[in-house]
Amino acid sequence: MSHEHHHEHEHGHHHHHHDHTITSLNTAFIVGITLNIVYVLAELIAGIWTHSLGLLSDAGHNFTDVISLVLALVAFKLASSIANRKYTYGYKKSTILISLLNAIFLGVAVVFIIVESIQKIIHPQPVAGQVISLVAAIGVIINGFTAYLFMKDQKKDLNVKGAYLHMLADTLVSVGVVVSGIVIYFTDWYIVDPIIGLIVAVVIIIASWDLLHDSIRLALDGVPSKIDYDQIKDLMQDEEGVCEVHHLHIWAISTTENALTAHIKVEDIQNMENLKETLKHKLAEEGITHATLEFETPEAHCDGKC
Repeated sequence: MSHEHHHEHEHGHHHHHHDHTITSLNTAFIVGITLNIVYVLAELIAGIWTHSLGLLSDAGHNFTDVISLVLALVAFKLASSIANRKYTYGYKKSTILISLLNAIFLGVAVVFIIVESIQKIIHPQPVAGQVISLVAAIGVIINGFTAYLFMKDQKKDLNVKGAYLHMLADTLVSVGVVVSGIVIYFTDWYIVDPIIGLIVAVVIIIASWDLLHDSIRLALDGVPSKIDYDQIKDLMQDEEGVCEVHHLHIWAISTTENALTAHIKVEDIQNMENLKETLKHKLAEEGITHATLEFETPEAHCDGKC
């Protein structure tokens, strides 16, 4: 009984820690969204005032960031959704779909940057270096600060990583614009603008490749990248009293929680309850919090369908 109580206490503690992350990130999302909306409005006004296509398109691009931050915040709220009879895992899976959507969003943004840069190389346009540098410098501060808010948690959750990459990509775009604005102001080399645009696009592709790859993997119920299938199988088979583990499935319920099902052949069925407790505890330490285990006697013949 005391072991069970200890396990329950530990689980409760873990849950509390998860809530704490959510609250601290809540603030990060709200601050990020507010700052970016203000910046988009400032860019719109400045763009209309200076007739700068660059500023207007950047305002549009930053607006997609606001949408991406809002989506990630929604995912965060849904991650703690309660299960019901129709959705027995709650709406946790939506967090994976949103991270996939955000990865696609980043891809679309990259395509836009590339197309725009190529057009500018073919038809160079004169740009007002000073104004652009000034507005973009504000963008560096706002985007950089928002990216910093998500930096420490981006490894824990794909949606936070998505938000972080969006803001980081934007910071780079803004840095590029500042540099090109200064260069253009002193030299009138308008081609610097699209060249920096292309460099930034390549950097974003490299940075966001993992996000796309991991999102697709989780959407297809693949084994999460932080979990090693063979290592988990060995960990279970090495446990005393376990003969063999088969029909092992590991997948993600949400961007933060993982599930496992397995059939376990045991030497002594009397020892089943203790074995179950031990295995679930070990799996929880490996990041698998929802384990469903089916135990079989050594005589049982499992015919591939079970």
